[in-house]
Amino acid sequence: MKTKDWFTDWFNTPYYHILYKERNDEDAQLFMRNITSFLKLPLSTHILDLPCGKGRHSVFLNSLGYQVTGKDLSENSINKAKEFKNDTLHFKVHDMREPFDETYDAVFNLFTSFGYFKDDKDDLSVLENIKKGLNKDGIFVFDFLNALKVKLNLVAEETKIVDDITFHIKREITNGFILKHISFFADNQQHAYTEQVKYLDLDKMKSFFSKAGFTITNVFGDYHLNDYNAATSDRLILVAK
Repeated sequence: MKTKDWFTDWFNTPYYHILYKERNDEDAQLFMRNITSFLKLPLSTHILDLPCGKGRHSVFLNSLGYQVTGKDLSENSINKAKEFKNDTLHFKVHDMREPFDETYDAVFNLFTSFGYFKDDKDDLSVLENIKKGLNKDGIFVFDFLNALKVKLNLVAEETKIVDDITFHIKREITNGFILKHISFFADNQQHAYTEQVKYLDLDKMKSFFSKAGFTITNVFGDYHLNDYNAATSDRLILVAK
């Protein structure tokens, strides 16, 4: 029997959505406006948002006029996202390690939704599926944390209280992963989850992209599309074909 991956459990709980309910939609919308404008994407573009979570990027991209499909492994998230569906906005449950059943003009992998897997082969298979799932001249937008800045500014411990739940958070970088241990008491029981994202710097991502057959055309360091700086940039954003 295959053991469940950490994200299969954690992303499907209501507590995940409670902890991150204050995520900044303005930042997300600024980035979507800037990147679609920079890429000069025509409104006929069919964009795949993978993985899409509860669909906040998908919904906004659709509001800009694009046809959007959002896919995510979490049934909980997809069920929430489906509340926003319309003729040009659709959501499906999908494991990004599996090939797609259709092709797209652009694929967006946003908000550090990569590097979840212990084996590099799984990360590579995600990129290969994306490459195969792009139409001719299709564009891939990859938005990841900036690993070096995270390392230089790591907050080892903090506490957050959201909706009367006290979340105890501990962070560490070990064995090539950035780990975030989250523990809390809710609904009469103690809970504990660990988020793990691979420590992936620009060189490692260039290697992955090359193996998957991508050519990187742009590297940005934030949602304003400023140049990337390894020590100071908030994000590592790659555009590839």
